[in-house]
Amino acid sequence: MKYVMGVDLGTSAVKVLLVNQQGDVVDEASKSYPLIQEKAGYSEQDPEVWVTQTEAAIRELVDNFSGDPAAIKGMSFSGQMHGLVLLDERGEVLRNAILWNDTRTTKQCLDIYEKVGKEKYIEITKNLALEGFTLPKILWVKEVEPEIFQQASLFLLPKDYVRYRLTNQIHMDYSDAAGTGLLHITKKQWNRDICRQLGIDRNICPPLIESHDYVGTISADVAERTGLHPDTKVFAGGADNACGAIGSGILQEGKTLCSIGTSGVVLSYEGDGSKNYHGKVHFFNHGKENAFYSMGVTLAAGYSLSWFKDTFAREMSFEDLLADLASVPIGANGLLFTPYIVGERTPHADAMIRGSFVGMDSSHKRKDFVRAVVEGITFSLNESIEMFRDNGKTIDTIVSIGGGAKNKDWLQIQADIFNADIVKLKSEQGPGMGAAMLAAYGLEWFDSLEECAEKFIQVDEVIHPIPENVEKYKQLFAIYQNVYFHTRELSEQLASFRK
Repeated sequence: MKYVMGVDLGTSAVKVLLVNQQGDVVDEASKSYPLIQEKAGYSEQDPEVWVTQTEAAIRELVDNFSGDPAAIKGMSFSGQMHGLVLLDERGEVLRNAILWNDTRTTKQCLDIYEKVGKEKYIEITKNLALEGFTLPKILWVKEVEPEIFQQASLFLLPKDYVRYRLTNQIHMDYSDAAGTGLLHITKKQWNRDICRQLGIDRNICPPLIESHDYVGTISADVAERTGLHPDTKVFAGGADNACGAIGSGILQEGKTLCSIGTSGVVLSYEGDGSKNYHGKVHFFNHGKENAFYSMGVTLAAGYSLSWFKDTFAREMSFEDLLADLASVPIGANGLLFTPYIVGERTPHADAMIRGSFVGMDSSHKRKDFVRAVVEGITFSLNESIEMFRDNGKTIDTIVSIGGGAKNKDWLQIQADIFNADIVKLKSEQGPGMGAAMLAAYGLEWFDSLEECAEKFIQVDEVIHPIPENVEKYKQLFAIYQNVYFHTRELSEQLASFRK
């Protein structure tokens, strides 16, 4: 039997899957790492920690593997999008990586529109200039840390830096490059005009390749540290959302994905680059060659639940925290939550907005707040679904992955709020599985990603919406949508009081 590894470099941990040719996950290992948050709105990590923890996770899998490490033929990567890693001419990291959920760059986003033109920028990139993207981070370093920027020879995204350290080869795939704000999405080229107008040397942009492309083998030092065979082949990989789509079978028209991790996304397959959402949702290159996807993002999806648990129920497991979901009625006894605790992305590209509990009274118990948080996260994701529907998409079946797929009551809430059938997969591994599939396809085990998906992905169950619940949630959703507009000005007024 032959095997591949899928490396998923997330925001809080790296997870590595060992997958055989039948698509079975035979083992997995995860290693965590911390966020560095010096002040409100800042979010950074040390890239060196990504490398050491990735190698440690691989080493654990190899040590536990009963077969010959030479049977592990290849690996590929999934990674958190948008994070900025700046390298000097020697390939050394110049500063901590600035992550996707960092919101310090509002001024730089406005500068992009002023110098490039908002409509022109959207025409090229098919996206807004948002605080989370890579380009505003580059401009922030250029403006605020000029002595560092002057030393910058190259920028990479997180998983590309880890792959570079494993192979000594520098590349970036199209699906991750699409989230930088510098790529012409349909031409699949770094845009010279944006670079020129913003005073960025185009040479700091790395070479571009497809997600399934072979980039080389691991270095001898990495082979020694991890126990992998030196001939282990490495393939480019893709952005976490693109890999999540691959690992969930979102590989043709009509397929939609809901992924609830630290952030939450609703992702729908696009067969070509012709659709124009005018920046209202994200539009990126897929990990599948010559395909695209549209995507709405909730910045703090699973993170909202993690925040609530850490703040109010630290002693509880997530399983125990959600155990009473079904005992609380729809609407959490008149309590609403908006998950804007780090700002929001879709449909409100607003770094200043903050979350709210609305409707609290003395009768509410902790379980009511938990239900409100889960419903609020799902309402936020539903805003993207409704936007897709308003643009002519038919969405009646959605594959659900991530934390929101691990609890049956939450799956039913998704079905009722989304008014769609929710598909739960037998082996829900999301981006890590997508990375493993890219390696399997790159090794030519399959003629296409679709053929690989038929082998690797199986449905566990389908949850159907309950009509009376759908009607109740439609009423609640209308109320939820009003909260943003009533709290936007208050959030701005409170900004000066934040640390």
